[in-house]
Amino acid sequence: MTEKILVTGAAGFIGYFLSKHLLEEGKTVIGLDNLNDYYDVNLKYARLNLLKPYSNFIFIKGDIAEKETVEQVFSEHHPCIVVNLAAQAGVRYSITNPESYINSNLVGFFNILEACRHFGVEHLVYASSSSVYGTNKKIPYSTEDKTDSPVSLYAATKKSNELMAHSYSKLYGIPTTGLRFFTVYGPLGRPDMAYFGFTDKLVKGETIQIFNYGNCKRDFTYVDDIVTGVINVMNQPPCENEDGINYKIYNIGNNQPENLLEFVDTLQQELIRAGVLAEDYDFESHKELVPMQPGDVEVTYADVSDLMKDFKFKPSTPLREGLRNFAQWYKQYYK
Repeated sequence: MTEKILVTGAAGFIGYFLSKHLLEEGKTVIGLDNLNDYYDVNLKYARLNLLKPYSNFIFIKGDIAEKETVEQVFSEHHPCIVVNLAAQAGVRYSITNPESYINSNLVGFFNILEACRHFGVEHLVYASSSSVYGTNKKIPYSTEDKTDSPVSLYAATKKSNELMAHSYSKLYGIPTTGLRFFTVYGPLGRPDMAYFGFTDKLVKGETIQIFNYGNCKRDFTYVDDIVTGVINVMNQPPCENEDGINYKIYNIGNNQPENLLEFVDTLQQELIRAGVLAEDYDFESHKELVPMQPGDVEVTYADVSDLMKDFKFKPSTPLREGLRNFAQWYKQYYK
């Protein structure tokens, strides 16, 4: 029997790249996704179309917030490992659409935990977020730091996931690992992410808004590095910690925060290089420095020493290389 892995959010950005990698390794991937319209559904279908040629890929359209759907997937396919990437994403969207975060990130995650409990899953890996660090002033962010000051509902739901997983690991012996991702970017990415939105606006000749007057710093992490981290973790369930629980949290970030203004400057250079923007594009006239948005933080910066210690790995893709890959994909996809 080929190892069966359930990837929720398989039509999503990270879900697609993870599924592709696992399929190429010969694993059977059960992909579950509700294909919601939070952003352009055509992009989700485009990712799925790239996975469909793999005979070991099984796709199910369904919502993790629906208990019966989750139970049916587990009872039919009995995955040995679950990677939960399905979630309502986005910090700013959580201010205007809070209910979708409760449904997907809390109810949905509870359904996944219950199914893992009843169907004897060997390891649950789930996406948390750097946003759990909230208003922490100490940088880089360590998994040992306090995370009890979220500044958005999105962050609060991700912290809740970590607490829920901890209780299920304690009560039912389910090995769980939470991954705090730091600002993931790359080709086939999410249009609601800043670099993608900036590109769309620059192509249309619109003005882009750079928050906190360009003084934000982000630990931009290339999607391939994220996938390598997930696979390393997936294949090694956590040992018992000092509390006797098979529970672990890791940061996955580039460990090298970039100033937002410099990031945008590199992006426009690569968009020109790829032929997305004209060589004489007047970038200065298309940017506006504005105050910080509600729910945002000034700096994200990952301490990845645990990742290095346990897996001899840390993200390392240079920013320019990652943005070049994105720009080339954007040119090809949008013609």
